[in-house]
Amino acid sequence: MLDLPFSQAAENNREPILHQLQRLLADARSVLEIGAGTGQHANAFAAAMPHLQWQPSEHPKSLDTLRPRCELAQLENLLSPIAVDICQTPWPSPWPDAVYTANTLHIVSKALVQTLFQVCAAQGVSGSQLIVYGPFNYEGQYSSDSNANFDAWLQDRDSSSGIRDFEWVESLADTAGYFLQEDVAMPANNRFLAWEKR
Repeated sequence: MLDLPFSQAAENNREPILHQLQRLLADARSVLEIGAGTGQHANAFAAAMPHLQWQPSEHPKSLDTLRPRCELAQLENLLSPIAVDICQTPWPSPWPDAVYTANTLHIVSKALVQTLFQVCAAQGVSGSQLIVYGPFNYEGQYSSDSNANFDAWLQDRDSSSGIRDFEWVESLADTAGYFLQEDVAMPANNRFLAWEKR
């Protein structure tokens, strides 16, 4: 049995996220996943939504972590993983029906969060979606003690990371030409956010 990279968090949140994606992406045909990690979401979501062409991507330095599980899956609609560095533009074209990313905005720096929305502003097409999963603060407040502790751990590990304020992220999306479709409370004090390009 191949010893594949594994994320317990990805395993825990897979089904709640899939439930939301199946509803939102019923009419979509293509998805670009940013920061696909171990490939657990890519495999599960491509298998559950065969109408989608699912394109997993990772930072070039992490592509070897993503590739094994995707190759093992042998799903026709799961495309070969590609390298996407948020700050290296332009991103792959043509632009997909949806861009999806989970647990990335609090890992990357604020500058890279801004860059992500700037790329979506420059390259995104009308009607395409941007879907983000992860923890967020509201009105400058943590939604739970566990999120406060997690944020302290993040910033101790890397001072440029940290849980982002929803209002700030929403302002980036608005400036990028996206309107908020969904803000759904998820298990473990996370949120499922979806925007659509005007």
